[in-house]
Order: sequence, then structure tokens, then C-alpha cells
Amino acid sequence: MRTRPTLSWTSADAPLPRTSSLDELTDVVARGRVAVLSGAGLSTESGIPDYRGETGSLRRHTPMTYDEFVTSAEGRQRYWARSHLGWRTIARADPNDGHRAVTALREGGYVDGVITQNVDGLHQAAGTADAIELHGSLDRVICLGCRRTSPRAELDRRLRAANAAFDGAATRINPDGDVELPDDVVRRFTTVPCADCVSGVLKPDVVFFGENVPRPRVEQCYRLVDDAEALLVLGSSLTVMSGLRFVRHAAKAGKPVVIVNRGETRGDRYASVRVDRPLGGALTELAARLGCADPGRTA
Repeated sequence: MRTRPTLSWTSADAPLPRTSSLDELTDVVARGRVAVLSGAGLSTESGIPDYRGETGSLRRHTPMTYDEFVTSAEGRQRYWARSHLGWRTIARADPNDGHRAVTALREGGYVDGVITQNVDGLHQAAGTADAIELHGSLDRVICLGCRRTSPRAELDRRLRAANAAFDGAATRINPDGDVELPDDVVRRFTTVPCADCVSGVLKPDVVFFGENVPRPRVEQCYRLVDDAEALLVLGSSLTVMSGLRFVRHAAKAGKPVVIVNRGETRGDRYASVRVDRPLGGALTELAARLGCADPGRTA
């Protein structure tokens, strides 16, 4: 199934009730066997903006699409020039209280597994090593020719060497890891091919808008949802089908769906509980209510 390049949605219905209370959320999570689906809103407190919130980058920025990347050399140059700078900011970002609370709930036995739509690696950095990266990770690069994957740090060294005089400066960082750069600066950037097959096009090992999510990964996510007793959505507008389908799947199976997000989501109609609060504070309070120690804090 393709991730459609849907950049926004408008609800035809009146907004459904939301609450700031964690009582119902706590009751659901206390029963255990919870699957988590996280989105960009969970990483905003780490300094990485989301796409669709009040200050979301889609108000200024259209993400790279798969078709543009594979068909346009200019598009690839623009992407890599911007991402070369933006990745450094992503790589320096630290997990926030929300990521650490999810890890605490996982270690406390309440959360069975995590599906993340984010490509920033912050769940893993917080200790949830087995989080399923639905859309891949900016930490890896794949060759579209020979299919070799390699660490992003390796490509970063090669790009630095090829662009010793590159004078671009990062401004706004976007969730897909790029920044805003003037066109004249982009044109001065030099891309590099695959180091193994020499001519292959390199792409970040992430799912661009319009690209297929690998079927085995999708099936792994469905199994996690099937084995869970409830689905907890954290910081996702659920605008694209790649995440929304798991919410629909859980609701169809009669499992409770709980959404914690700032503002409305496309999945609100499927949720039994909708909590509107900042993620870090809400999840820290939830973990404390359930007696889960934050693994990132010391007494």
C-alpha cells in the first residue's frame, strides 16, 4: 500500500470531545498489553517540529516525494543539500520526557511494543530498542541500485569532503530532516553516488511521501496491534493512511483506541478517549500513576 502524499485534511464533522484528564487513559493502560503508535508530535519537545501542529512545517514546507527524488537530479541535489545540514540537528537531538515515559511503561510491562512514524531514532535513544520504525530512519542510507545500506555518518563524511567550501547554514529544521536553503546555495552543493556500486543513487532509508512502506514491516505492525489489548496513539494527526490504518484496524477489532495529541486528529472518530495535553507532561504523569520509574532520571 502506498503512503499517499496527503498533506492536510479537513474534518466534515463537529470536533469530538477531548479531555485533559488522564483518568480514562490510566485505566486503559493499567490493564496492560498496550501497543503504542507515535508521531511527530512526540518529538517536538526535543526541538524537532511536527508537520501539522500550530507551528507545523507544512505551513512553509512541502516534503520530498518519492517520485521527485527518483526522477529529478535537481530534486535530489536540493534534498541532500538541505538534509546534509538538517541531519546534524536531528542527530544531536535528545529524547524528551515523553520518549522516556514510553520506555518506562514498556519496562514496567504495560506497553508491549511501539510503532513510530518518526525517523529521528529518539525512541531507541530513550531505551526502546525494539521500536518498529514504520517510515525508516535517517540514521541509514540505501543505494537504489545495489540496495546496500550504510550508516548516515559514513555518507556525512563523504559529503563533507565533496563540499569543503559549502557555506549553507541551517535555519528551520523539518521533521523529515531537511532545512530551508536558498536555491543559489543548493546549486553549489555536490552529491555523491554509492561507494560500492559507484553509480547508484543514494537515498535516506526512510519512506518518502508516495513511497511503499515495506510489506513485511506493515505486517509486523499489524501483528503487534492484533496481539495488543489497546492502541495508544501519541502525537500523531493520523493524516496519512500509513498510521491511520492501524487505528482503524484496532477499532474494527473492538480494541480501545486512546489518542493523546494537541488538537484534532483524523482518527478521532475511532477513539474512545481523546486527551489534549502536551505529551511530555502527560506521559510522565501517566508513568508515575502506574509506578513506572523514568529510566532517564536518577533519584
